[in-house]
Amino acid sequence: MTLEQYFQTVPKAAAAFSGGTDSAYLLWAAKEAGCDVRAYYVNTVFQPAFELEDARRLAQALEVPMTVIEADILSVPEAAANGPRRCYFCKRALFQLLWQRARADGYSLLLDGTNASDDGGDRPGMQALAELEVRSPLRECGLTKEEIRRRSREAGLFTWNKPAYACLATRVPTGTSLTAEMLERVEAAEAALFQLGLADFRVRLLGEAARLQIPEGQMKLVLSNRQAVLDALKPYFSSILLDLEPRPSSVLGGTTDG
Repeated sequence: MTLEQYFQTVPKAAAAFSGGTDSAYLLWAAKEAGCDVRAYYVNTVFQPAFELEDARRLAQALEVPMTVIEADILSVPEAAANGPRRCYFCKRALFQLLWQRARADGYSLLLDGTNASDDGGDRPGMQALAELEVRSPLRECGLTKEEIRRRSREAGLFTWNKPAYACLATRVPTGTSLTAEMLERVEAAEAALFQLGLADFRVRLLGEAARLQIPEGQMKLVLSNRQAVLDALKPYFSSILLDLEPRPSSVLGGTTDG
């Protein structure tokens, strides 16, 4: 079944919308097919501010209504504890909120942007989606990340080459309890590096230090601007460490694991 055929059977749906490549294309495809679709963005301390800005920008461009749901994810003990199944407990809590709001708005079908490249064995959050009966049309129709990026570019979506940006909780070692303060530090540090022209990198916590993971093509930029990088990050961390193992690109078929 093609995505176009899928939406011929779905006249009305709510869509979980992150502002990323996959959910953006899903929203565009639903709109193009004439589906009565509403986007729902769940805002937590796990998401940086620019994700909400991107989501609003795209929803406005597509003329799709969007609802923002504020959620205190750190009030979910299993999510705040940051154990190996954090993603399951987080996803389950957030999609329960999303379902509640969507049903109140008259929607009986909830979609998300999981695609055919996502490995269910490595995604505990996908278990929560299955339990809550959330549908994933991109995955069901066999659309891979590469295909979604190609189609998004043809559709003129600015998200077509947006790097994958896993939630801020992935920057903290598993087993280290999460606080709003540490997540805000990571967000501020990554925002500072974006201002220096870097992209598709990660700032990971290592105690009170930061470990930078940089794509190979940007290593020269980091080293030639070493002092600027230090000045940008020193307000947030006691030490700045550079991982000499390049981070695989999340745009050209590389990692999407955060």
